Amino acid sequence: MNTDAVFHALSHPTRRAVVAQLGRGAASVGELAVPFEVSLPTFCSHLRVLEGAGLVRSAKSGRVRTYTLVPDGLRAAEGWLAEQRTHWTARLDQLDEFLSQPEPESP
Repeated sequence: MNTDAVFHALSHPTRRAVVAQLGRGAASVGELAVPFEVSLPTFCSHLRVLEGAGLVRSAKSGRVRTYTLVPDGLRAAEGWLAEQRTHWTARLDQLDEFLSQPEPESP
């Protein structure tokens, strides 16, 4: 999984909203596009970015293309964020320890 592609895909509010909507269940392109005031070709480009990042999957049945969320696609971002959380928690613990030490007395 490409972490950069996942973060790029999630960097746009429209794409984040689509991921959130698909978290509630599969939906057609038309259903997904309803809340957004963009052209259908522009909206479809957002879906292509999400699919390219491995966050969603599409299937076509007749003339209807349906998208579903791929939860495993979020693992790349989740792993990177967990690493950062661990690193910064340790750093803040070190700072807290340093600030908790009594000041040396001046001569």
